[in-house]
Amino acid sequence: MEDEVDRLVAAWRRERPDLDVEPLEVLSRVSRLARHLDRARRLAFAELGLEPWEFDVLTALRRAGTPYQLSPGQLLTQTLVTSGTMTNRIDRLAEKRLVERLPDPSDRRGVLVRLTPAGQDRADRALAGLLAQERSILGELSPAQRAELADLLRQLTAPFDNIPT
Repeated sequence: MEDEVDRLVAAWRRERPDLDVEPLEVLSRVSRLARHLDRARRLAFAELGLEPWEFDVLTALRRAGTPYQLSPGQLLTQTLVTSGTMTNRIDRLAEKRLVERLPDPSDRRGVLVRLTPAGQDRADRALAGLLAQERSILGELSPAQRAELADLLRQLTAPFDNIPT
């Protein structure tokens, strides 16, 4: 089976035989797959009126476990955005009544962001929709192939996440 990346690589090999274009065979496919995943995410979330960034914040809180709350700093760490951006996101989610701000009992000046029942429901339904989209994308691979691919991609991504391998 040939794909667009095979054609791209063949063209570069023809035009630039002096270069080793082998990295394109993997990373161009990863890049193309990322675009398809982004579309799948947007589709799954749009059905529930969510933006991808809203999903990221809501599911960070959902993964925290009961009582589904984190400090803004913990949310920053998990979503990789600036504090100003996070403040804006929390404000917008609070306006939609998907999260609420509570005083932090361990820090009088601090706040905690808690998922509301409506936010939990939206996060749960969005995750289920996303997983259905992702299962469809992975449908051509056997369970063993999916596990092998996950292991290989982990080797590539772990250094960026500062996770010891």
